[in-house]
Amino acid sequence: MIGIAIFLVLFVIFVFLGFFGSRWRRGNLNMLSEWGIAGRRLGPYISWFLLGADVFTAYTFVAVPSLAYAKGSMAFFAVPYVAIVFGIAMLTMPRLWQVSRNKNYITASDFVKDRFNSRFLSIVLSITAVVAILPYIALQIVGMQAVLTIMLFGIADAKVVSEIALVISFIILAAFTFTSGLRGVTLGSIFKDILIFLTVIVVIVAVLWSYGGFTHSFAAIAKAKGMAASLPYSVLPPASVPAFFTLFVGSAFALYLYPHIINGSLAANSKKTLRRSLAVLPIYSIGLALLALFGIIIYAVPAALSIVKTTGNGLLAVPALIVTVLPGWLAGICLLGVFVGGMVPAALMAIAAANLLSRNVVKEFKPKISPKGETRLAKWLSALIKFIALGFVFVAPLTYAIQLQLLGGIIILQLLPAIFLGLYMKKLDWKPLSLGWAVGIILGIWLVLVANNYGSLATSNFETGIGLLYIGLIALAANMIISILGSYVMEAIGSRRVGLIKESELIRASRA
Repeated sequence: MIGIAIFLVLFVIFVFLGFFGSRWRRGNLNMLSEWGIAGRRLGPYISWFLLGADVFTAYTFVAVPSLAYAKGSMAFFAVPYVAIVFGIAMLTMPRLWQVSRNKNYITASDFVKDRFNSRFLSIVLSITAVVAILPYIALQIVGMQAVLTIMLFGIADAKVVSEIALVISFIILAAFTFTSGLRGVTLGSIFKDILIFLTVIVVIVAVLWSYGGFTHSFAAIAKAKGMAASLPYSVLPPASVPAFFTLFVGSAFALYLYPHIINGSLAANSKKTLRRSLAVLPIYSIGLALLALFGIIIYAVPAALSIVKTTGNGLLAVPALIVTVLPGWLAGICLLGVFVGGMVPAALMAIAAANLLSRNVVKEFKPKISPKGETRLAKWLSALIKFIALGFVFVAPLTYAIQLQLLGGIIILQLLPAIFLGLYMKKLDWKPLSLGWAVGIILGIWLVLVANNYGSLATSNFETGIGLLYIGLIALAANMIISILGSYVMEAIGSRRVGLIKESELIRASRA
């Protein structure tokens, strides 16, 4: 009971920070630039916490260890993925920030519209981003559910209590997001990241102290599964290397295309600040590597392993470890870290999606909407998006949310030519980019269906002549070929539409 009491007390503090955000670094929250990207006022340390909140989410906390628990070494694709993603971000986000600051852009679709002088491309990419991010929000709720499942384990009507708790939590989340916008989310991300790092450290230390080292954990796997079956837990099978490599590369390119990551990047107060934040973000890769090991060390903790096997839910690996190896008061602190680790990213994702819908979809059809009306619409859309995701989790099986997330990564990658290449390549044209986007989306979905035999989506890899490859990269390759070659052909025949952003402006952005 003491753990639950501490959980509730810390949750109240988190909520207070969320509402206090409206008074922190005050701005006119009736303006989308203030509500949606905090007036571009976040310094390097604050930006580091906010961007890091998108690495350590509740879903990350349950999905990566769950994959390690079930599949072993394949789960460690997340380690090189996080290690290289910040290099990609360093090449793209500061340049996008500078152009956005110069032109007062709030979303990446603002950039796309001006860069290619195309409302159509801006609208379809905005809708694509929102579709890709919705299952991502739902999966944050799945991570929160895992925490509540462990806290209520063995209690009658636990499912009903869990659902009521989630609804209340999301009403509170919607309220302070509506009130404070990105400022409230930012303060919450600082609180959340501190608890997450604490959780990773204390669980690792507790397990190693009481249950032996990692060698003992791998030995426990061999005993539980047999020596041959345990081999993939310590060694990546050669046949899995192509899938492993393409998965972490594709995931790295995808991360900074998600609207909430771009949203957080544009909130920095300067290009230099953003670079400094990105330079130290690889610290999170250390935590993620340790987090993946949770799916291994659970085999050395019989009580935690028993909970996972009894429920048949590998997503409970981390919460089960927390409650079985830590004292009650400390378990309450750590479980709260995982729980708000879902609320913070969910709020940030909903804000980013609402910005896109309000500014780059609705406003295109209602251009006379006032800045205040645009912001009010984004606030309501943000709340609506949260509850759509919550409702989906309640009515659909858990596997559907996970399956849709597999598609989400493939879909979001198709924004890369217009956004990332658009920052550097002069000769791109909106028509080939639109065709490349369409081919990438259709090909990606079709390959996923074929790879899964038109049944339940269990894999995002496709068998090729060189082994299993991540479908997202295959679809992206087709997209880029059409986008780049098509643009050069369009220029050759003299029908290229000139965008509103000149090449010289992009060059100045890179040098600023």
